[in-house]
Amino acid sequence: MKKEFIKVTGLTKYFGENKVPTIENINLTINQGEFIAILGPSGSGKSTILRAITGLIEPSEGEIIFDGKKVSGVNPYVSIVFQTFALYPWLTVLENVELGLKAKGFPKEYTRRKAEELIDLIGLDGFEEAYPKELSGGMRQRVGFARALAVEPKLLCMDEPFSALDFLTAENLRTELIDLWTDKRMPIKSIIMITHAIEDAVLMADRIVILSKQPAGIVTEIKVELPHPRNRKSPEFENIVDNIYGVITKGQFNELEKDKTEIPLNDGTKNIDKPVLIPKAPIGVLSGLLEMIDDNNGEMDIYQLGRDLMMEINDLLPNIEGLGLLDFIKIKEGDIFITDVGLKFVEADIDESKTIFKEQLEEISTFRLIMNVLGNKKNHTMKEEFFKEIFIGHFPEEQIDVIMDSIIDWGRYAELFSYDGDSEELYIED
Repeated sequence: MKKEFIKVTGLTKYFGENKVPTIENINLTINQGEFIAILGPSGSGKSTILRAITGLIEPSEGEIIFDGKKVSGVNPYVSIVFQTFALYPWLTVLENVELGLKAKGFPKEYTRRKAEELIDLIGLDGFEEAYPKELSGGMRQRVGFARALAVEPKLLCMDEPFSALDFLTAENLRTELIDLWTDKRMPIKSIIMITHAIEDAVLMADRIVILSKQPAGIVTEIKVELPHPRNRKSPEFENIVDNIYGVITKGQFNELEKDKTEIPLNDGTKNIDKPVLIPKAPIGVLSGLLEMIDDNNGEMDIYQLGRDLMMEINDLLPNIEGLGLLDFIKIKEGDIFITDVGLKFVEADIDESKTIFKEQLEEISTFRLIMNVLGNKKNHTMKEEFFKEIFIGHFPEEQIDVIMDSIIDWGRYAELFSYDGDSEELYIED
């Protein structure tokens, strides 16, 4: 039986004055010897969970037990590898790797010997005196790994460690890291990796924790019991990836349906619709995806669609969510099916397609709210900032600008309303 290493109970974190939670009631147990991947859409709170476990941020609610002790403050037994290389440009490779060891007060001779051993281990022997500007992106990330491993942490955390690298460099680094882990050449008890790349998670992790969108909660956990090295093209591998796509899209569309429900007013006399989050989904991409689905007899596997377009789920999902919000598609078990309205939109000319788009927007609560405000103003004009302040009560504050940009793009395309960039006002033309 594996020994419990980390236990997260009721973890919740609020940001901003409106107290909208980024993560809510996260319960997670990580055993010694496990490689865990935390997977979720962009902005879902993955990094917030990681920072709470490492003690970089304090939970608003809940607690974290690390190796039998409650986390309070920065955890000295954890190392983090970030998406950006985070190296000091004025220090050599050797000096960058030595940093953590020096901070812990190790003798100079030990620090130098340990750093040299790790530089050799991660394949940078001969580059000890090189500066970061002389290294490729992959080599700089290797230095980041060496620096993280130098202090012999109990827990290694990785926050999107491969996303800034080209495919071949990232693939090589992933393979070498797994070899180090499976051969037990690293004195660490567990690894947590934050990622939005489904294939990376299946390729490396023993267990995958899937999050919903904000406030993030755990949708499900999936064990990956394939032996290493794992083959991306094997039916077993592809089946797990396909299942995860199904879970994520089902979770997203369940959230979407929940957002569409009515919420009671305080006096209980009548109901109003809750505004729904408008994803970052450009009109041209939505139209192109819909045409691809239509050309494929009206249905398509999301995993295959992502592969054809070479798009990660993080980039693909907002567009799929946008099509679903417009009722142009339906999702079932990871497959997309075009609806009658979607088919009508694809086959229409430009004027008719705009009319269809406008009709669909009029059914979305967020746009109904905006049109009610503009319609009730004498000059049919309202500052963009007014709507941002309203939406802060419903959506994560740090995403408000992006959400508002999408709202304006969709509304202008449909000629539902116009926008003056100089005055930053939405208005209905006479």
